[in-house]
Amino acid sequence: MKNILFVFGTRPEVIKLAPVILELKKYPEIFNVIVCNTEQQKELSNQTLKYFGLTADINLDCMRHNQSLSEVQTRILTGLDKVFKENKIDGTFVQGDTMSVFCGALSSFYNKVPVYHVEAGLRSYNLFEPFPEEAMRQMTARITDIHFAPTEKNKEALLKENISEDKIFVVGNTVIDALSCLSEDTIDASKKFFENGNISVDDKLVLVTIHRRENHGERIDTILKAISKLVEDYKDHTFVLPVHPNPNVKEKVHNALGQFKNVHLLAPLDYPNLVYLMKHAKLILTDSGGIQEEAPTFGCPTLVMRYETERTEGIEAGVSVLVGADYDKILDLSNEILSKDFSQTRLKTSNPYGDGNSAKRICEVLR
Repeated sequence: MKNILFVFGTRPEVIKLAPVILELKKYPEIFNVIVCNTEQQKELSNQTLKYFGLTADINLDCMRHNQSLSEVQTRILTGLDKVFKENKIDGTFVQGDTMSVFCGALSSFYNKVPVYHVEAGLRSYNLFEPFPEEAMRQMTARITDIHFAPTEKNKEALLKENISEDKIFVVGNTVIDALSCLSEDTIDASKKFFENGNISVDDKLVLVTIHRRENHGERIDTILKAISKLVEDYKDHTFVLPVHPNPNVKEKVHNALGQFKNVHLLAPLDYPNLVYLMKHAKLILTDSGGIQEEAPTFGCPTLVMRYETERTEGIEAGVSVLVGADYDKILDLSNEILSKDFSQTRLKTSNPYGDGNSAKRICEVLR
């Protein structure tokens, strides 16, 4: 039996690693799964674990208010050092490009334990777009033993970096696996959640998410100015914005949008509730990476409020458009969609990021 450690700390990591954890747990005679939550996003990560029926075996309690990158890195590395000293680990899974990912891979490397990187090979080739994620994933790639790439394009990026082809496996994105975990009971519960909050989830719903570090400062001011204009112009539409807890985001969002009756500023949502909104949205405005991957499943037009994206498959497939923090572009493309009926806006294309069987492929490779 092999002791397999999963290290994560944010909600997207939980969503994308949960299907792999559940798949490996089907083979207890082969794998002893150890789940470690750095709690880089303490509330959000633990909230999402519960949805998948999972709990962490180890919690590192690394989150602090308004923490710097150096501070959180130090706490995670110190916490993981103890984990490796107290447990015999045969392999470490990390996912994506967060500080928890890099620290999990680095700690594993320091202890000469193989690293398995889920969602490997995403690249923007601009170290400051997204920041610090682009650097995290590039550095993680140098010390990874098995690269689980979502797409052929991701594999090509790794090959260009002289990573051996026999270490790369194209498996699709596990976020699509996570979507398939939604039960009818879960969907009904999400519907009641919004009904109880007097939030109209109909064919005039606009979902907005803003949180990326590179959008802090002047960019978020411009984005919020554009959204305020849309809110005023489309009073018959409902705008829902789950507000990220980062104080650099939260205060500005409430100041800019808090006075509008057709805007609902919510606390961070449970994963199924966010998926419910994506499924019913007429338009999504986001700077999230995960939503770019999930939205195509529901045929929802998505405007990506970033200047660079490592998820170019969606752009090429026409399911998402880069708009950055460009005021005019956000307004023009939003108007183009919001001025139409819901049925006219649906995108009829398959999801370019996966088919829902990624966790099975990863497990088979590991076995």
